[in-house]
Amino acid sequence: MTTLHIQGMKCQHCAATVKKTLEELGATEVRIDLSANEARFEGSPDQETVRRAIAAKGFAVVDA
Repeated sequence: MTTLHIQGMKCQHCAATVKKTLEELGATEVRIDLSANEARFEGSPDQETVRRAIAAKGFAVVDA
């Protein structure tokens, strides 16, 4: 399972946007934890593509 720390998620709508973005990139079993600002998922979409796609939605993948 891959864990990403995502800056900028504030509400359920934000979480749903990130979840949908990851699923569109081929991630499965996506789980969003707003309190920890994390997204966890199975699969292996290209990490740089994931970062760009999430940034395009107004969020940032950050190092923990």
